[in-house]
Amino acid sequence: MKVVLKLGGAVAADAAALVHDLADEHEVCVVHGAGPQISEAMTQYGLEVEFVGGRRVTSAAAMVLVRRSFARVNADLCDSIGECAVGLLGDEIGMRARPVPELGLVGDPIPTRPLYVELALARGQVPVVAPIAEGPLNVNADEAASALAVGIGADRILFVTDVPGVLLDGAVADTLAASDADRLLDAGELEGGIVPKLRAAVTAARLGVQAEIGATAVVA
Repeated sequence: MKVVLKLGGAVAADAAALVHDLADEHEVCVVHGAGPQISEAMTQYGLEVEFVGGRRVTSAAAMVLVRRSFARVNADLCDSIGECAVGLLGDEIGMRARPVPELGLVGDPIPTRPLYVELALARGQVPVVAPIAEGPLNVNADEAASALAVGIGADRILFVTDVPGVLLDGAVADTLAASDADRLLDAGELEGGIVPKLRAAVTAARLGVQAEIGATAVVA
């Protein structure tokens, strides 16, 4: 089984054990965020931190900090995982996205099958991918993970975050149909980081990838 594991920036440093557990039985590709690190760097340099629909507005100046933060998290995560990890920056391995000019240097990811990811998996390694597309363009890590999962033909995508799953009426949903997720998103009943995660999970599920956000399975 081929698994894409999406790690949020807030949990990336503590995820090595989960990566190893999965890699014992499956081919594992990791896509990570760096949200807290990027926001901290932007604040330090006096740049406004702004999100639209869960995606970061990214100026040219902010893109420098985005790339620096992703590179640092990528290196730290690879160190944590160990020798089997292969650090990859998305724009250097051919990850593509459609520009979203109204958000600055931001892109909507296009499913791709990067050769370096395939080679790493074939060698029994764990590719660790930072979600930057050619341009460079800043890509939401959840959306990038979904696009990569589709592109490489993954069987499963797991979004690991600091929340337990999708909360409905105060409780974590075990299963959520894609149609119900669309209704919740369109009605604006969800906000914050869960929005891009759920959109990404729905996209993956509808294209044949088993999708889970924490303890919540999203089904087509």
